[in-house]
Amino acid sequence: MFDVIFTERAIAKVKTLMPGAEQKPALRVFVSGGGCGGFKYGMSFESKVDVLNDFKIEKQGVSVIVDRESATYLEGTEIDYVDSLQGSGFTFSNPNAKTTCSCGQSFTA
Repeated sequence: MFDVIFTERAIAKVKTLMPGAEQKPALRVFVSGGGCGGFKYGMSFESKVDVLNDFKIEKQGVSVIVDRESATYLEGTEIDYVDSLQGSGFTFSNPNAKTTCSCGQSFTA
């Protein structure tokens, strides 16, 4: 079974950003080509799940969807939210990444 890990800070931030409940949004986490490392992380809110291509998991009241291709790169990844003087944003600690760039938003597999 596929899984990603969300810290309490990350879930709390997602809940503050989530659109209204009437849309029944889910958080899509994905990997796409690009960035200085070759792959980059992405997140968006969506209300549709592709039952043949997506994994759907529940994390502390948040529905998370990940497509099968991205899942191969994201398995076991910890997603956190950092708010500091240097900046704020989601961070990804990915055990599958061979290298990561200095911004932390892209990697090589």
